[in-house]
Amino acid sequence: MSATAIDRDIDNSQMHVSEEVVIEIEKMSKFYGAFQVLHDIDLQVRRGERIVICGPSGSGKSTLIRCLNRLEEHQEGRIVIDGVELTSDLKNIDKVRSEIGMCFQHFNLFPHLTILENCTLAPMLARQTPREEAEATAMRFLEKVKIPDQAGKYPGQLSGGQQQRVAIARALCMKPRIMLFDEPTSALDPEMIKEVLDTMVELAEEGMTMLCVTHEMGFAQAVANRVIFMDQGRIVEENGPSAFFNNPQNERTQAFLSQIIGH
Repeated sequence: MSATAIDRDIDNSQMHVSEEVVIEIEKMSKFYGAFQVLHDIDLQVRRGERIVICGPSGSGKSTLIRCLNRLEEHQEGRIVIDGVELTSDLKNIDKVRSEIGMCFQHFNLFPHLTILENCTLAPMLARQTPREEAEATAMRFLEKVKIPDQAGKYPGQLSGGQQQRVAIARALCMKPRIMLFDEPTSALDPEMIKEVLDTMVELAEEGMTMLCVTHEMGFAQAVANRVIFMDQGRIVEENGPSAFFNNPQNERTQAFLSQIIGH
């Protein structure tokens, strides 16, 4: 397991997982010029499912989830989010992005805005939410991530772990149906990682549909319904966490786990 332990396991049964498919990827490929970074990706995600995507650097993990809200454009295959296909149609892109929250490795907070202003900006601009309502929603989510007392401060006055929790709260203020996490703890000092993971565990407990690219294998074991291993732009192996960690089938998966957790 990674150095960061998760205090509690959550229910990894299918309690929160419905039969409804909210993300469907069919034969999706992505190129940078002549270089193919993703090869024929097939993946279905059901509502309420918690998926951890792991693999070596350069395996295409981050590119895959960035394709899900069109931060990266795929060249082949189909991506359908909540019944809306991601194409070059800007209306479809906006509709999909309104349903998806995303937290990056770097927090991307506006340094000149207070924490409260960072959280209210998008709802007020994108959804025309009245300021009073946006601020009430922001405070509710800042309370959820346990930093309501930081609302009047600026990002530079907060620790890295606090800034990442603000980034999560900011994403939640748009009331997304799906959350994407792209290595949300990799830029943090070890002592700050746990507070961010605890916030993500709470989201998982509430049934949020989540896809998380991470090397935090303790988080994967505690939270995931499914763990996906990628290598060289392909999904090499996927399974429930117990089978994935205790009985990996592919040699590349075995080698990766032996390096990460001494499997």
